[in-house]
Amino acid sequence: MVFQKHLGEESIPAEVLAARRPGTSDADWDSFEARFRSEFPRLRSLFRRIYGGGADDELVLLAAEAAESWQRRPAGLKALDADRAAAPDWFQSNRMLGGVCYVDLYAIDLSGLRARIPYFRELGLTYLHLMPLFLAPESNSDGGYAVSSYRELNPALGTIEELASTAAELRANGISLVVDFIFNHTSNEHEWARKALAGDPEFEKYYWIFPDRQMPDAYERTVREIFPDDHPGSFVPLPDGRWVWATFHSFQWDLNYRNPAVFRAMAREMLFLANQGVEVLRMDAVAFVWKQLGTACESLPEAHLLLQAFNAVCRLAAPSLLFKSEAIVHPDEVVQYISPGECQLSYNPLQMALIWNSLATREVSLLAQALERRHAIPPGAAWVNYVRSHDDIGWTFSDEDAAEFGIGGYDHRRFLNAFFVNRFPGSFARGVPFQENPRTGDCRISGTTASLAGLEAGDAGAVGRILLAHAIVLSTGGIPLIYLGDEVGQLNDYGYTQDPGKAGDSRWVGRPDYPAARYALRDDPATAPGAIFQGLQHLIRVRAATPEFAGGRLVPFGTNNPSVLGYQRPGAPGAKPSVVLVLANFADSRQEVTAETLSGLPGSAVDLISGQEMAVTAGLGLEPHGVLWLRFSPEGPA
Repeated sequence: MVFQKHLGEESIPAEVLAARRPGTSDADWDSFEARFRSEFPRLRSLFRRIYGGGADDELVLLAAEAAESWQRRPAGLKALDADRAAAPDWFQSNRMLGGVCYVDLYAIDLSGLRARIPYFRELGLTYLHLMPLFLAPESNSDGGYAVSSYRELNPALGTIEELASTAAELRANGISLVVDFIFNHTSNEHEWARKALAGDPEFEKYYWIFPDRQMPDAYERTVREIFPDDHPGSFVPLPDGRWVWATFHSFQWDLNYRNPAVFRAMAREMLFLANQGVEVLRMDAVAFVWKQLGTACESLPEAHLLLQAFNAVCRLAAPSLLFKSEAIVHPDEVVQYISPGECQLSYNPLQMALIWNSLATREVSLLAQALERRHAIPPGAAWVNYVRSHDDIGWTFSDEDAAEFGIGGYDHRRFLNAFFVNRFPGSFARGVPFQENPRTGDCRISGTTASLAGLEAGDAGAVGRILLAHAIVLSTGGIPLIYLGDEVGQLNDYGYTQDPGKAGDSRWVGRPDYPAARYALRDDPATAPGAIFQGLQHLIRVRAATPEFAGGRLVPFGTNNPSVLGYQRPGAPGAKPSVVLVLANFADSRQEVTAETLSGLPGSAVDLISGQEMAVTAGLGLEPHGVLWLRFSPEGPA
């Protein structure tokens, strides 16, 4: 395809102009053309870097499909696009609060979920991530991450039309809908996979299918096994003797993004979801999407180019859609996925893991180091900070970082694994090992926040630990994310062991059904659920009233106490000068921050959590698991 020049500017290809519908208004089409002229050059450059100039025909078809998708975009979503363009930092607000849940476990179906919207507003949610809810094989779904159709839901949850109406109702209540976009692989029951298995040459090219073991063997020399308990290597045999790439489970076939038709097909699915009212896509397994012989096939440069190209497609047809990266990789690699042109949001797995590390060790050096070195990310992007997710906890800290404190990474991970599965003397945690290797002691940890923090064990410090952990994610900047049910202290559900479809996956221990009895106690602070809920809701309200907690700027603060974490959150430039100093005690005993340590600060401050003015000149004491959010201003206490 040749792009012609007109008056020094590239003309819009005829295929794109032909996509205009008769009913499309001039204003609507003009807005698309304006975005096309500004955004398409970036998409074309990325496409050619990935595929070379020989894929221009696919690129033009992709642009035409983007034009068609924009014209199908509902008016309410186009209004949202305009609102977000006027306030592009909307997700950086200190009022942002995320929740995540499985629809079936938390609310049975989408109708039940909509009935919980008043509670979401009570809690203060502005962002709701619904775990995979698309059509998937009943027996081999990997928790919904084996998608058989991106346009059909699991029938037990509802229809795609109900998802769109749910998104609209959430949006009317100030809550953005987030869903997973599983774009590295499909289920082996997806229509594309079925056609590939049947020998359709077009769809055989959608996957990495080989006639024998020659190429699989060559790739597997440098590619690591992800789930060795499921299958060895990265390939699984097909009934006809061929082999297909399956990084994760045998029923999840990796897509071949070296084929530009695959990119275009997945872009269509992405824009379809955006037009149902999805505002954020969690980009699953981003590190694995590009394969290159002789490499580990993880976090290759083309993986970033693909994300940037998908992002550029969004700017054409769903300009307010955001991406959230899920990259559980080395800390130095996580940040590489974060930018306005790639993934505007990213999980913060390092902070999550190091919060648990500090709770186990009662020592904050690694967490403080991470906040100092690895918290800053590009402007226009934000962390999604969480205490735990639907998944397991892996100890993702860098061995090089740990070595600076004389900590051996291998031995320390073994300690953490033992501690959190109650195999270490004095442990308060009741986690369950995931993917355990008895020979090496290697594993990851499953469990709910409450069970990991000691509530299941009846430990007196459990409620304090739960509130402390959430106080960190609420005050470090970005979007705090709560696994719904944790705010009332839900405990591990060991019933998963009785379900043959789940018994082999201990992650289900941390995915209980809706804890109705615990929610019924949320207004009674004399109970553990009530104490957790009331304490957490208070922190959420204080955060929402604290403009210093907007954005992501964070300044380290050394407390000279190995058990007390400190950091500062300055007010926005141009606002009334102020700073909030956060102090958090990870010890099970009272700790002091000395007057000398605090001597450079004004003599008094207001603790935003208690509302009390506090003298600083004599030093400060923090109760076990205590947290202070201290506001200082040049004029004195606010």
